[in-house]
Amino acid sequence: MTVPNKVLVVDDEPQIRRLLRTALARADFEVAEAGDARAALAVLEAERPDVVLLDLGLPDRDGLELVPLIKQRSQATLLVVSAREATEQKVTALDLGADDYVTKPFDTDELLARVRAALRHRVVAQGGVPSVTAGDVEIDLVRRRVTRGGVEVHLTPKEYGVLEVLAKFPGRVITHAQLLKAVWTHEVEHHVEYLRVVIRNMRQKLEADPQQPRLIVNEMGIGYRLSDGER
Repeated sequence: MTVPNKVLVVDDEPQIRRLLRTALARADFEVAEAGDARAALAVLEAERPDVVLLDLGLPDRDGLELVPLIKQRSQATLLVVSAREATEQKVTALDLGADDYVTKPFDTDELLARVRAALRHRVVAQGGVPSVTAGDVEIDLVRRRVTRGGVEVHLTPKEYGVLEVLAKFPGRVITHAQLLKAVWTHEVEHHVEYLRVVIRNMRQKLEADPQQPRLIVNEMGIGYRLSDGER
């Protein structure tokens, strides 16, 4: 993967966290962990995960209380992974905003498949498509993999973050402020120079001629858009 999806595992049992960390790492996910609700919210803010796997039986707070908090504070896909089997618990979790519910004990292959499916659904729900082709560049928004002419291109997290936003809305102008807010974790909406540096580096990796870009197009004084690379 160019930039791996990050998964936050929230579970008070170290052996479950270890099992999930191993399975997720083998599937090319980056993994963060938390053993209680307080740590989970702190890691959520600091790490900005793409997926949260949430146990409901936490020592300091019921996991159901965390579901709406996580959805309010993050755009992460949320899967509850719990030993609670009652239909009422499942319905409550889903009504509160969980994207899926997996019952313990679980099969790791099935859980990974559900994570991948949830990521695909999130891309579609945000108005995008799982894969975007622009010229000879292909952007897999689910696996976070970028290729140019069939060869994988290695992007930094910031570079991929900007490209991901542009790829979700190909042909549409995304403003400087929108890109800065989406990709940078701190208040930098007035620091367009940060964005320009990233765009310049992306063009070196993706454009046939970085001095005359046709893929990542500058809309003077407004922002950037992802073109098809042909014009």
